[in-house]
Amino acid sequence: MISISLCMIVKNEERVLERCLESLKGLMDEIIIVDTGSTDKTKKIAEKYTNKIYDFKWIDDFSAARNFSFSKATKEYIYVADADEVLDHDNYEKFKKLKQVLLPEIDIVQMYYCNQLEFNTTYNYDKEYRPKLYKRLRQFIWKNPIHECVQIEPIIYDSEIAIMHKPENNHGTRDFAAFQRMIARGETLSAHLHNMYARELFIAGEAKDFLEAETFFKKSITEQRSTDEWKEANAVLVHCAKLKGDKFTFFKHAMKDIVENPCSEVCCELGAFYVEQEDFEEASNWYYNAIQNVKAILNIRYQEEIPKEGLRFCYEKLEECAEKSGQKQLAMEYNKARKDLDGIVTDVGVNMPHEL
Repeated sequence: MISISLCMIVKNEERVLERCLESLKGLMDEIIIVDTGSTDKTKKIAEKYTNKIYDFKWIDDFSAARNFSFSKATKEYIYVADADEVLDHDNYEKFKKLKQVLLPEIDIVQMYYCNQLEFNTTYNYDKEYRPKLYKRLRQFIWKNPIHECVQIEPIIYDSEIAIMHKPENNHGTRDFAAFQRMIARGETLSAHLHNMYARELFIAGEAKDFLEAETFFKKSITEQRSTDEWKEANAVLVHCAKLKGDKFTFFKHAMKDIVENPCSEVCCELGAFYVEQEDFEEASNWYYNAIQNVKAILNIRYQEEIPKEGLRFCYEKLEECAEKSGQKQLAMEYNKARKDLDGIVTDVGVNMPHEL
């Protein structure tokens, strides 16, 4: 059986820490808690489960804190958990069995991370694999009978263990402030952080968050970045222009996206613009395309419930217009289309939204 060190970084988690640690009780051979500045009862709660509690001065760097926690581990594997996670009974038993049978050549075990969409997190899937269990010390071995080389890629095992994520709130405010501090220090955001910043804006950002990010993404769109990063920045700038009522800039960026390979986020922005103009037929075209013909790049809701909600509203307005003008058949078709939105969007006569 393998031995496991639980490594956690925490700050002011008194409301959820005990729930997490109770759900893991008996599975871990060592519990390491790194506190980055709690002012509540977090450390008192941790003391019920371990005496390996370390203070780490926060330097605005989660990786540094994680690395510090790993440096204190002594067991064969390290399990990483956040305080707002919970392991239920069935998955506890799966984890217990895994601990007994895990092969020593496995470097990383992935587990399902669940319940993402309910709490407006930065992820677009309700259930997705994440690396959770890491071998503390890797053994490098030679492979191939000829042209031998060292095996450097980790051996990853996808388990069936599912971890419930139950945050008290989303971390948007904290994350946006952290991004702005990095930018103010002149640090370059990697492609991963560029994506996370744009994604979190579209998932949890308020108007002020978008407008604070505008300068960074204006600069980003002129730099030597990938096509994906360009599209992310452009989508943010479309939304910023709409918030400011700057129609010229709004359409400049929106049309660039449409020409280059449109995304659902920009289609929804165009749909919302035409709803404000009370051009419900044109708005429905863009909402329809957001669902049927393109993909979301930052927030999956812009490919699903957001355009569906927009289409329902547009169809309702178009149905009212058709009834007022005596076009009863067309009104019936819009009524049917509105009711069909939970399934596949159906055609509605000559005025049905069309493809890009």
